[in-house]
Amino acid sequence: MALVTTEKMLKDAQAGHYAVGAFNVENLEFVMAVLAAAEETKSPVIMQTTPGTIKTAGLDYFYGMVKAAAERASVPVALHLDHGDGYDRCMQAFRTGYTSVMIDGSHESFEDNIALTKSVADAGRAMGVPVEAELGKVGGKEDDGPAVEGESPYTDPAEAKEFVERTGCTSLAIGVGTSHGVYTSDPHIEQSVVKAIRDAVDVPLVLHGTSGVPDEQVAEAVKNGICKVNYATELRQAYTKGFMAYMAENPACFDPKKPAKEGMREITELVKIRMTNLNSVGKAE
Repeated sequence: MALVTTEKMLKDAQAGHYAVGAFNVENLEFVMAVLAAAEETKSPVIMQTTPGTIKTAGLDYFYGMVKAAAERASVPVALHLDHGDGYDRCMQAFRTGYTSVMIDGSHESFEDNIALTKSVADAGRAMGVPVEAELGKVGGKEDDGPAVEGESPYTDPAEAKEFVERTGCTSLAIGVGTSHGVYTSDPHIEQSVVKAIRDAVDVPLVLHGTSGVPDEQVAEAVKNGICKVNYATELRQAYTKGFMAYMAENPACFDPKKPAKEGMREITELVKIRMTNLNSVGKAE
């Protein structure tokens, strides 16, 4: 199956009251492990890369890997640019063949975020590629950028309505209390904010900073209108756990495929759990 865009995926999720898992992939092993989970659960899946990850190899390398995975797959696979850091980066992703792009103007003023997002959304519409935007502040540390601290963690529903109408973005990442990276206190999703924004806008809503958030909170957010859920940190942790455990037991091993296989197994099992919690199991059938 060829790569697909996220447009139908997320609209189907919105109509069916489930969410599609979006998993950050760091290398070939991550791609294969995530695909294995999607195949086992018959779930649609989004694989995504951040600008920081792209720096290790380039957009074309990751496009090539995920394109090959999609062509082997029996489930829908989309390739998404996560936290696109500017107009030029998004244009590069469009030209490379990414089938979904996020422009992150959340660090800009409201008006500047609108202007930047609209410019990317207009280009995406012309090229048939959906564009995710972000309004509000998801705390913690995105990719290799600075930490976001000390600002309101919640997106204003009225601003969200105006933002979507003026930009033409096709999905919206919202601030509901989650945080990127590793949590240092108990995470909490403010469900009333999810509901209020769901009532205010008609585009699919996206939850960032989900690694470490209790499954029951995520499941409730999905019931309240979240259609795409991002996972990054915990996949890195899972892969490292499996890889290092193998090496601890086999310190003389010099074949990287062997510890990598254990890292992949950890990712696959984790992703299957997340897809079950998002209620996306069987939705690719």
